[in-house]
Amino acid sequence: MSRPRLIALLLALGALVLYLPLTRHQFVNYDDPAYVTENDMIRAGLTWAGLKWAFTAWVVGNWHPVTMLSLMLDCQLFGANSGVMHYENALFHAANAVLLFTLLLRLTGRTAANAGPARPRPSDALWPAAFAAALFASHPLHVESVAWLSERKDVLSAFFGLLTLLAYAGYARRRLDAEERNPDAPRAAWSKDYFPALLFFTLGLMSKPMLVTLPFVLLLLDFWPLQRIKELRFSTTNLRLLLEKWPFFLLTAAFCVVTLWSQNGTGAVQSESNFPFAARIEDAVISYAEYLWQTVWPLNLAVFYPANGTEFQLLPKAVAMAVGLAVVSWAVWQARRAHPYLLVGWLWFLGTLVPVIGLVKVGAAVRADRYTYIPLIGIFVATAFGARAFIRRVRLKAPWPAVVACGVLGACCVLTERQLGYWQDSVTLFSHALAVTRENDIAHSNLGVALDKRGLRKEALVQYQAAARVAPTSSNAHNNLGNWYYESGDTKRAMAEYREALRLSPGSADARINLGNADASLGRYNEALTNYIDARRLNPRDPTTPYLVGRTLLQEGRSMDAMPFFRQSLRMDPNNPRVLAFLAQVLASDEDPKVRDGYAAYLMAQKASHLAGGSNPVMLDALGMAYAELGRFADAQSAARDALRLARRFDTNDVAILSSHLKLYENHQAVRQSFAGKPASQPGGIIRPGAD
Repeated sequence: MSRPRLIALLLALGALVLYLPLTRHQFVNYDDPAYVTENDMIRAGLTWAGLKWAFTAWVVGNWHPVTMLSLMLDCQLFGANSGVMHYENALFHAANAVLLFTLLLRLTGRTAANAGPARPRPSDALWPAAFAAALFASHPLHVESVAWLSERKDVLSAFFGLLTLLAYAGYARRRLDAEERNPDAPRAAWSKDYFPALLFFTLGLMSKPMLVTLPFVLLLLDFWPLQRIKELRFSTTNLRLLLEKWPFFLLTAAFCVVTLWSQNGTGAVQSESNFPFAARIEDAVISYAEYLWQTVWPLNLAVFYPANGTEFQLLPKAVAMAVGLAVVSWAVWQARRAHPYLLVGWLWFLGTLVPVIGLVKVGAAVRADRYTYIPLIGIFVATAFGARAFIRRVRLKAPWPAVVACGVLGACCVLTERQLGYWQDSVTLFSHALAVTRENDIAHSNLGVALDKRGLRKEALVQYQAAARVAPTSSNAHNNLGNWYYESGDTKRAMAEYREALRLSPGSADARINLGNADASLGRYNEALTNYIDARRLNPRDPTTPYLVGRTLLQEGRSMDAMPFFRQSLRMDPNNPRVLAFLAQVLASDEDPKVRDGYAAYLMAQKASHLAGGSNPVMLDALGMAYAELGRFADAQSAARDALRLARRFDTNDVAILSSHLKLYENHQAVRQSFAGKPASQPGGIIRPGAD
């Protein structure tokens, strides 16, 4: 086995062993519900309806169908198995480390006859490439991207991004070879060799749109190590290389528009009034410096970092850090001829962070470890090749370079293993975040949700109250407190918290919906309808609000009036199995014969059950009701028995009612029920980090 292949194998095995604890990790309550645990489309596996949904749905403010399809495939093959799904992230991470190593060798290993001394032989680049890839595989800042299942989009987009760079490297190498053989040959703007790179770039953008800056990385690689750009100044050659990449820039522009539209539609983008541009510049400068410091000293890492402080407090710190960043930029620019990898690595880091540095403020996060997954490649490359130059300059003898490298990588592995342990479940994750950050209301809120789920209600209340105390102007904190009181039966106190949440954030559709649910539970249907309609105005693309309007009209006994709203909800989200199943129940069992439509109920219940993979007792119960309405009592009994079996296996609260339905079918009777006065849906309580 050749030395490069052996190193690639060791990189992959090392990453897989390092992340082996992921096989025991649970889902966390931070975005994982939206991506897997509460997403019926994902849990149903690969279906035709799921394929269509993946390409038309916005999940947590993002359009990333390739990521959705990868999660569906996991559920199709292994079910919603947290250990297997987490470890697939590790598999992609290991593959990315190998791809990075291969890319660096391919880029720096050009050996054409007239390549010149600036183009090193493969043996010269072997160990720097291996060290950069090993840093990528083992650095603690990358734990969040690998250990957080919702960040499948991170490792997946990096996978396709590195394949893009590899394909481009092959294309550029062929162009260089052709030009060296015949310098006078006509130069096409681009050729068929370009298509693999474009394909991989498109797949990467469809995994996570953070790759929009990759065309600029291609220009950096043209400067070093490809040396297609000789000087960083305007020239016809440089203009030709820029125009050569117009398909990449076109894709970048298209995905920027789609991403901003989707995030604006979900309310994730913060307005100028909430976050002035000057404050964003300050946050961006501080975040750049913080990322560099965490790269060197990766301690006290957290899943969520609260705001740095007020604009006035940040100004001196931002000015000092801006000066530091300017000094580094000046230094690498001065060294661009002797050490071009320093400039390329530095600009790679600065440039690929631009989409998430906060100039367009999305969500509540100031910075996040996951944002460094691709940008740190630039720092690792500059470090590795800079270390090689330093070793040669001081003539450092073996084995000291290897000893230092092993020491650095060993420290990274130890810290990564420790950081991995904090991601084993939600309670551990947010308890650690509270231990290493200050005034972290998001961590308090999500720890409260995790404790609540474990049945530790009093402990959860303490966390919700702490979140409201730390961030008294946080609408989310009061919304979560309202949810706690609502679920405890204290509806009036819950409504007071919801109203406070709306006072602080009048545009909060979630708080408006929760207030409507509380009104409906008290029989205040007119007030509930008003709140749902207001929520619909605030978030017109949310299919939940017309569904809730329909539920409220049912509670009022206005079944016929409710039907158009249910159908509107399904037009907006035609593959929502919960809405399909509920409407099927209404059409199959409502006391009003004018409402009942057995065949329509059958079609909806069948689709809902299919979307849920035939393993959801609620969907099967709806199918049984539809069969009974059509007089197919043998089929109704079969569906009811399957539903009852699943309900007993999952230990749900539906066993008694499913048993009563089965008895009706055995007596050749259909289910008849009134939906008037039945309770509305329970509110949710998980804080999302915002789209990235």
